[in-house]
Amino acid sequence: MTRKLALAKPYQPFLLRVLHGLTGLCLIAAILTAYWTYDTYDGRWGRISLPTYQAIEGIHGTFGLWTLLIFPAFVLYAFHRGQRRLIQPDSFDKLAQVGKPIWWYTLNRGTNTLALLALTFALFSGKMMDETWLPQGELTHAWYYAHLISWVVMVSAIALHLLINAKVGGTPLLLSMLTWQFRDQDSPALWLAHLSQWWFDVRQGAWARWFQPMTMMVGLEIAILVSIGAAWLISLVK
Repeated sequence: MTRKLALAKPYQPFLLRVLHGLTGLCLIAAILTAYWTYDTYDGRWGRISLPTYQAIEGIHGTFGLWTLLIFPAFVLYAFHRGQRRLIQPDSFDKLAQVGKPIWWYTLNRGTNTLALLALTFALFSGKMMDETWLPQGELTHAWYYAHLISWVVMVSAIALHLLINAKVGGTPLLLSMLTWQFRDQDSPALWLAHLSQWWFDVRQGAWARWFQPMTMMVGLEIAILVSIGAAWLISLVK
């Protein structure tokens, strides 16, 4: 009986847990320091009077940068090996089956996708800001407002992500993202071999088939990756 229960527990690929965990930790730190930055320099829509710390914006920017560096790898994993966890071509039809199990699973995929889009918006708008604006009291820039909105959207998306995952899989699903155990075929010792094989396939022209056929999900993946690249390029140019 114990063995059957163990096998019934949800299992998440170890690479997914690593990328999800690193992205999540950096993102949570960025969200907390984002509010501290707002509380220090703005507070027009309410504040809780956190200790004034002039360097907090730089710390927030550092966590945002770490998130931005990890995020592309997470996006590539999510849209390829983890694609079944995102919205599907028939998702809108399944959402019509309100209250049924498939409705909850489809809603879960939708919130996962929404979280990726919200994070893209937050990272892009953050890179468009200038670190001198807030210390100089320049609080009316459009990109600053966009970044404030993006973090409200991000917090809402994370809340939905957690709530729907809890509804679909309960505590076992949530805890399955926190364990360090992995199966033999999922061992980090194999990652280098997988990466070498992937690079070999790329050199053989496999990349030409990545975007064929051009589906909604492929377009969404391209849009996110292009946004990340554009954020780096625009911030360097300005």
